[in-house]
Amino acid sequence: MRRVDPRRALPSVDAILRAGRPSAAERERFTRAARTVLARARTARASGDAASFAAEARAALAERERLTLRGVINATGVVLQTNLGRAPLSPRALAAIAAAAGAVTVEYDLAVGKRGERHGHAARLLADLASAEDAAVVNNNAAAVLLALAALASRKEVIVARGELVEIGGGFRIPDVLRRSGARLVEVGTTNRTYTRDYAGAINEKTGAILRVHASNFKITGFVARAEGRDLAALAREHNIAFIHDLGSGTFLDTSRFGLGKELTVGEAVREGADVVTFSGDKLLGGPQAGIAVGRAEPIAALRAHPLMRALRPDKLTIAALLATLATYREGDAEKELPVWRMIAAPPRTLAARARALAIELDAAGIPAEVIEVRSTVGGGSLPEETQPSFAVAIGGAPATRVATALRSADPPVVSRIVEERVALDLRSVLPEDDAVLARAVIGALAKGGADGPSRNQDGPRTGAGRSV
Repeated sequence: MRRVDPRRALPSVDAILRAGRPSAAERERFTRAARTVLARARTARASGDAASFAAEARAALAERERLTLRGVINATGVVLQTNLGRAPLSPRALAAIAAAAGAVTVEYDLAVGKRGERHGHAARLLADLASAEDAAVVNNNAAAVLLALAALASRKEVIVARGELVEIGGGFRIPDVLRRSGARLVEVGTTNRTYTRDYAGAINEKTGAILRVHASNFKITGFVARAEGRDLAALAREHNIAFIHDLGSGTFLDTSRFGLGKELTVGEAVREGADVVTFSGDKLLGGPQAGIAVGRAEPIAALRAHPLMRALRPDKLTIAALLATLATYREGDAEKELPVWRMIAAPPRTLAARARALAIELDAAGIPAEVIEVRSTVGGGSLPEETQPSFAVAIGGAPATRVATALRSADPPVVSRIVEERVALDLRSVLPEDDAVLARAVIGALAKGGADGPSRNQDGPRTGAGRSV
């Protein structure tokens, strides 16, 4: 007896549409989803009625249109978590973005009633904060470095210490940026030791600039030597070439005040004599993603006039958020208002008290929780290998990977870290006003074994990193 091919019994697209009853707005998208599930069924020699295929099409459409850019709670302990958007913005910056969302004088001069200058909005404020002559803003620090090289050293040689030819996240490599700018790389020194005389020996009539690059995400220690910035600035002036200093993250505050290593501030780099100092807006500055260049008026003007500036310029929302962030520094309120510095400056005893309160709340909901001591990092390529003491709530009762998965499905999603086979919620990277939201999200995801999470009747590891508190 001949077997009937199940594909002959598949419903038509029209039948699936009648069963699915899509709205007029979604009909075309639903039709594409229906054709996709039918094609899969033909390949798999599957069968089914119109209603089942309509449900499958509806699920496929929902998955395709699911929002992927979502707000989360960063409980990793990494303050500047690159994958989670680095610096969270202050309420003042958020309000500035909202105010700038409509018509705004981004390139309009109200005094004369004509087109104005986009790049002037933040220039004076940045120059004042950095003790520089002028400033320019682009869309990220990689763009700022690229623009500086293109404007000041295109088709010329740029001298870089061999130990500074770094690669950071996303495959960003200094040698590649040099090539894209039109400059030619000249390496000097060795991986661990480079002197001012190495730079001097490489200068010739083809040299356009000396470039100093922040190590970003690693640190070389031991038998090392590095030329002083002021010596490189003097050498550049002597030979009438540019000295470009890429700070990477860039900070206006002294990081050593918070128990971290000393990071060269933007103002210190300017005072060393660099022609152009570049840094990020969304790292230690605590503002929106931006690339900032400060320094002497003439080279900054060259950056602003370069054709690449049109492609790299920031939008009005970035400018608004940056201005609000910079105003916070001007008023001396960075540690009180900017989330990044609030997190970095949080005393361990305060974090411990918050962790104990969270653990008690989770425990009362049937989620085994314990306060542990951990070390947190700044992240975002800032202060490599530097850590701070912190406190976290470790969750037991189930395998860590299962708990972490359940937390990422919470509302809002919670991104955690794993410490010695337990999920840990590090409060260094959570603002105090978000503690209640964090507790609700964890309880909603894990209480009573929800989403296969921990509950009292499950056994699991009970030891965490460091001392339990």
